[in-house]
Amino acid sequence: MAHTIRDIAQALGAEAEGAIDLTVTGAAEPQAAGPDQIALAMDPRYADGIAKGQARAAVVWPGADWQAMGLKAAIFAPRGRLAMAGLTRLMDPGPDIAVGVHPLAVVHPTAEIGAHAAIAPFVVIGAGVRIGPGARIASHVSIAEGATIGADALILQGARIGARVTIGDRFICQPGAVIGADGFSFVTPEKSGVEEIRETLGSRAEIKDQSWTRIHSLGAVTIGDEVEIGANVCIDRGTIRDTVIGSGTKLDNLVHIGHNVQVGRDCLLCGQVGIAGSARIGDRVVMGGQCGVNDNIFVGDDVIAGGATKIFTNAPAGRVLLGYPAVKMETHVEMQKALRRLPRLAARVAALEKGIPPVRESD
Repeated sequence: MAHTIRDIAQALGAEAEGAIDLTVTGAAEPQAAGPDQIALAMDPRYADGIAKGQARAAVVWPGADWQAMGLKAAIFAPRGRLAMAGLTRLMDPGPDIAVGVHPLAVVHPTAEIGAHAAIAPFVVIGAGVRIGPGARIASHVSIAEGATIGADALILQGARIGARVTIGDRFICQPGAVIGADGFSFVTPEKSGVEEIRETLGSRAEIKDQSWTRIHSLGAVTIGDEVEIGANVCIDRGTIRDTVIGSGTKLDNLVHIGHNVQVGRDCLLCGQVGIAGSARIGDRVVMGGQCGVNDNIFVGDDVIAGGATKIFTNAPAGRVLLGYPAVKMETHVEMQKALRRLPRLAARVAALEKGIPPVRESD
């Protein structure tokens, strides 16, 4: 689909100069851009790439001398990545799913399908399901009984939505995600070794045989508006109450949310984050890849945890965390500095020990 430079600038809320009626059909990196593509050069570092490509127009940084670069038009982006968000949204056609229910989809007679929804082949929709208007459901998705999906949702290939799950408007779900599987909840008839270790912090009186009894999951999952779920994410249903994901939260690929977890609004959880059962995560929390959160603890609003941080205790609001176990970022940096000094310190101690005479028994 072709877009004029004027239309793109208006969509981005940005200023444009030059031949703003010029049309482009796509976007590319500067050195790879063709004459019908707009080059993305939002930083001076990318200026040299424009001469290597064939772009006639580009998104550039404020104050850029676009004419000296040989361009016919330019859009000025004060915040490059934000401009990229708007540009990619404008140019992304999304999946090609025809409006209506495909003949090869299986839809229970009691399910309600909203106006202009698009249901692809091999989709299975259970009893009592409600699909909002404008929703798009790609092939091989299954939506179990009693689930509710909001307006303008996009659920991609092979996703699984469990029974009684409630999802808000403008939801995006990448392929292979599973929302509403049973929680990982088991108990032993007698006190288990894990319970004993938690109480004693390490000692065990006697090791005995133990067997595990399943605790069934009677709750479901509730997801707010504007939530995005990455590929192969798993969100377990609650034991009694629902597992909750707040509006605006984004989950990267391979994130696991355990049963009863409460995640706040506008959080960003990167790849392979794992949050154990009944943890509570505040609003606007950011967790880097492979972060882990212990069960039954609270992570406050606006916490930022760097990659591979392991949070075992409550984290106060606004704290920046690093390490295993998690500590304040400045503390972690000092600890790492101290670790790097250890070999020199050990060498100095060894040298000092050589100069000290051995202790005699009579002393």
